[in-house]
Amino acid sequence: MQDWLWATAADLGRGIAAGNIDPVDLCEVYLAAIDAHPHRDRIYARVTADRARDEARAASLRAKAGQRLSPLDGVPVSWKDLFDTAGIGTEAGTALMAGRVPEADAEVLRVATGMGLVCLGKTHMSEIAFSGLGLNPITATPPCVNDENAVPGGSSSGAAASVAFGLAAAAVGSDTGGSVRIPSVWNDLVGLKTTHGRLSLDGVVPLCSAFDTVGPLCRSVEDAALMLAALEGNPPMDLAGGTLKGMRFAALQTVVLDDVAEASMTGYAAALEKLSAAGAVIEEVHAPMLPRAFEMSLPLYTADAYANWAEYVEDAPDKMFPQILERVRGGRDVLAHEYLTAWDELRDIREAYDDWMAGYDAVLCPGAANMPPDADRLMTDDVYYKDQNLLTLRNTRVANLMGGASIALPTGLPSVGLLINGPPGSDERLLRIAASVEAALA
Repeated sequence: MQDWLWATAADLGRGIAAGNIDPVDLCEVYLAAIDAHPHRDRIYARVTADRARDEARAASLRAKAGQRLSPLDGVPVSWKDLFDTAGIGTEAGTALMAGRVPEADAEVLRVATGMGLVCLGKTHMSEIAFSGLGLNPITATPPCVNDENAVPGGSSSGAAASVAFGLAAAAVGSDTGGSVRIPSVWNDLVGLKTTHGRLSLDGVVPLCSAFDTVGPLCRSVEDAALMLAALEGNPPMDLAGGTLKGMRFAALQTVVLDDVAEASMTGYAAALEKLSAAGAVIEEVHAPMLPRAFEMSLPLYTADAYANWAEYVEDAPDKMFPQILERVRGGRDVLAHEYLTAWDELRDIREAYDDWMAGYDAVLCPGAANMPPDADRLMTDDVYYKDQNLLTLRNTRVANLMGGASIALPTGLPSVGLLINGPPGSDERLLRIAASVEAALA
């Protein structure tokens, strides 16, 4: 049964369907593993054991009656602590929301529960989701699976750790500038950033409403596709039969290759060689419109965040981690006409970028420019914190700024990943491409 902790969500679902795994037994194995784990309280903010057991019992009855609701019916997953859970604390990693207990589930949790997913609990995260590092001295900083002295990436830090340490079959997080994909990269997982607006944000504590997205962190591309289907209440897509032969990929050169760590560059180069060997055509492509998008991103993000958090922040600023407080307050002085003008310009840049990349099946770049930084140094060196946070989010933020879909895949080197980006609305096609890329990298 301990092998279940390291199986893909898809394989667990197949085991339930075949009658080889009882969801009740599966749930108990996960709950026992969580309780016994030395980092339990650094990964899970709250374990919802009673809810998980009730949902597992219902899944078991459905399985025995041949009435399963989805391929993942009965599979236990974790939820980032910004998804509202009825009667269970949802605090978004901040003391500003301590004791907050919603009356209803977030819409995506409601839908996923209706598809049979079992909720194990709520995972720790960067405070209000406003950091790519995963460092949170206010609540907890989860460990990185490859270096327990390093941060795990954020803001879906506990989400990634729950899967990487065998304490959930999959996890649900959010991605505003890379918050699903960075922790996936640093913990050797698959992370899907969905197109903005694809999955409901109703009942999700906001950071930047114009950029926030919901997405899964998983062990495989198949898991990501099944989780996407479960989160929106749809039948799963078919990933079979894909090939890289004849695919044209743009290897992005602008911005994303600056100051890349040696290990990250080595893994990226090796990944591109494997894709080429599998028949893909890879061309180096510059995108001259991207630097301007990055220049304007700070006021767009900070103004949005301050609009959502000003009341909480100004009522009790002393309760916040100073680095996060400073970032949020960066939006306080952004004028309305500056914000609106910047959005007009960003929409023009997005259109130009989509036209520029229209001849390619996907755009590739290193998953993260840096490797997981040391947690203690981040706490004691303000300049290092700021530099590393911006560098961490830089490559993933391309997809957020351009409004597209994106998926992070492990390359086989610890904490080194590959980003595959597609245009808005390309989520299904991106998953099919990613399945072929995953096979080539393996």
